[in-house]
Amino acid sequence: MKRLVLILFAVSYFLVSCQKTTHDKEMDRFINDLMKKMTVEEKIGQMNLITFTGGLATGATISEGPAEKIRKGQVGALLSVTGVEILRKAQDLAVKESRLGIPLFFGMDVIHGHRTIFPIPLGLSCTWDLELIEKSARIAATEASADGLNWVYSPMVDLARDPRWGRVAEGAGEDPYLGSLIATAMVKGYQGPGLKDSAAVMACVKHFALYGAAEGGRDYNTVDMSLIRMYQDYLRPYKAAIQAGAGSIMTSFNDINGIPSTANKWLLTEVLRNQWGFKGFVVTDYTAINELSNHGLGNLQEVSVLALKAGVDMDMVGEGFLTTLQKSLEEGKVTVTDIDNACRRILEAKYKMGLFEDPYRHLNEARAKRELTKPENITFARELAKRSLVLLKNENNTLPLKKSGTIAVIGPLADDQTDMLGTWAFFGDRQKIVTVLQGIKNITWPTAKVIYAKGSELSDVPGLMRALTFFGTPGLAKKPEEVEAEARKMLFEALKTAQTADVIVAVLGEAAGWSGEAASCSDIGLPETQKRLLKALIETNKPVVLVLINGRPLTLEWEDKHVDAILEAWAPGTEAGNAIADVLFGDYNPSGKLTMSFPRNAGQIPVYYNHKNTGRPFDERNKFTSKYLDVPNDPLYPFGYGLSYTTFEYGEPSVSNTNIKGDDTLTVKTTITNTGKFAGEEVVQLYIQDPVASISRPVKELKGFRKINLQPGETKEITFTVTTEDLKFYNADLKYVREPGDFIIYVGPNSRDLKQVKVKWE
Repeated sequence: MKRLVLILFAVSYFLVSCQKTTHDKEMDRFINDLMKKMTVEEKIGQMNLITFTGGLATGATISEGPAEKIRKGQVGALLSVTGVEILRKAQDLAVKESRLGIPLFFGMDVIHGHRTIFPIPLGLSCTWDLELIEKSARIAATEASADGLNWVYSPMVDLARDPRWGRVAEGAGEDPYLGSLIATAMVKGYQGPGLKDSAAVMACVKHFALYGAAEGGRDYNTVDMSLIRMYQDYLRPYKAAIQAGAGSIMTSFNDINGIPSTANKWLLTEVLRNQWGFKGFVVTDYTAINELSNHGLGNLQEVSVLALKAGVDMDMVGEGFLTTLQKSLEEGKVTVTDIDNACRRILEAKYKMGLFEDPYRHLNEARAKRELTKPENITFARELAKRSLVLLKNENNTLPLKKSGTIAVIGPLADDQTDMLGTWAFFGDRQKIVTVLQGIKNITWPTAKVIYAKGSELSDVPGLMRALTFFGTPGLAKKPEEVEAEARKMLFEALKTAQTADVIVAVLGEAAGWSGEAASCSDIGLPETQKRLLKALIETNKPVVLVLINGRPLTLEWEDKHVDAILEAWAPGTEAGNAIADVLFGDYNPSGKLTMSFPRNAGQIPVYYNHKNTGRPFDERNKFTSKYLDVPNDPLYPFGYGLSYTTFEYGEPSVSNTNIKGDDTLTVKTTITNTGKFAGEEVVQLYIQDPVASISRPVKELKGFRKINLQPGETKEITFTVTTEDLKFYNADLKYVREPGDFIIYVGPNSRDLKQVKVKWE
């Protein structure tokens, strides 16, 4: 029987290989024939990505004269244009009016939903639910493709350990293991069963590479790190996304080893193509080639040569390729082969998407009406959002709230729609956004009285007030004395409202424009205007529940000491208010777990769980150890942390063997008991420490997790399988190795509160 299975497997593999080879040969033949007909100018045109005049722009440049360029074959793709009607006209220009009729790619930043907006990616990651995360990307792809798009600039897989960086909102947090799994899930969700599927879009992984480690958390800034840290931590999610089949990848703005990524041949050719075997195409970020000049690498012609030689295939908006490569070819600075290689990879991607078979595959008006923000998408958005929420504090079981009495909903984000979507949500359906106030009214009507006051503005700091939205907001037009008078009036109204309530729900945090691109902050606490409001509410001696709407970990040490309950809601998306109300009133027991540590103050940054020990590790009894004098080393809320309305008791972990040999596997078991009164979900986490190795290793690393549901009083046994792959790391020679020795296995509810067992692995 076993032999028959092996034979059948071999035959199946042979047939698949033959099919793949035939497909590749057909593609090669088609592309070869097409490229023989193309002029050099037309090949360079395929390498040009533009945006319509008046379209969305994240830089200073907007392409001019797009229609004429498309007719001349000078455009390979369009950026930030959506809608079937307008995109059909653009495709008509390419297919019917250009000489060779090569179809266009239509790209867009679809980060956490398209029309139906889901929680920001950092919030999504806090579900620790890979199936739901993949489904969110599948729905986003379905809506985006129905709206005419075939290419999305997502997922952002940058590992991030500095919450001052605004773009932490777009990623999966601080851990490479979890980040890699989420990167894989997102790519599979976007690209679906196959790129020729009508509901598939091509994923574009960003930002390659190391962008999440920008110095000082300041966007676009430089990055400097060791090769070991690159390979062991920061490169892993990109590699996972490539292995999942991502069709394209985007360069980052930072330099690596002194060379900006857009001109970094070691990164784009040696690592990406030679080491990882990437077969897709590389696109720059917005005007990244032009910005190489600011890095000090030369004029536009010179830096365009560097980018092409490094391995860049498509130039986003800057048109350095379009305007200089012909001259560089004539001067012998680039070769026809250089241009052919880049052009071929773009044409291959279009072939794989089926655009040569049907350029209008994603341009169906009837499908657009049917798919965009359909009811089941909205239902799923609510389910996903409530699972992304993290309960940070719940003193004296303040939560869940009762659906009775008088509830005061107070704060500048309480009756706010736009900020519920968070960053990168340009095309979310504003009419369908549910505010926190409305969500609470929806769930408590008619048994409770809900009253509201704004209480304060989001901030009175000019810089923050000018950045309320992604592209900026007009500056403060009011005089300081007018602002102060309005602030006093709002605070008075809030306190008057609070006095008549049984409980206060304070909805505070960040505007959507305070996280995402170009949204770095040196102070990541609540703005003083909001803090004054919160302090005044606490002084009423009413129970206060703090609901946070934000795109990054905040410094909440004062809030943690004084507020009764804290619910981290992130930017939850279209169904924000309903999802938050589900959790506040116990219709759903919160199960989210943090994927990024919350520092006590900005001076602790970076603070992350899988750090290394020093030669003088922390010892509170000894001054001369690695620590701060004014604050503990550990974060306020650690990686993996999140409370529930119930309680869970962990048994001592056990192992199948304490002495493991070679490639044998290790089974780790533990029991989890729901000791509370509510049914609840728990994310059981497994970490491993390698205490003795050829290089210094982290104090612990996440290597597995299970999400389980337990009824009150129920006990479940959880089993993890540990293999030699879980023990491997990059050594000083950048070899991926396993070294025999002692290991510590940890199991627990977060990266701090763990039980352990020791094993020896020979």
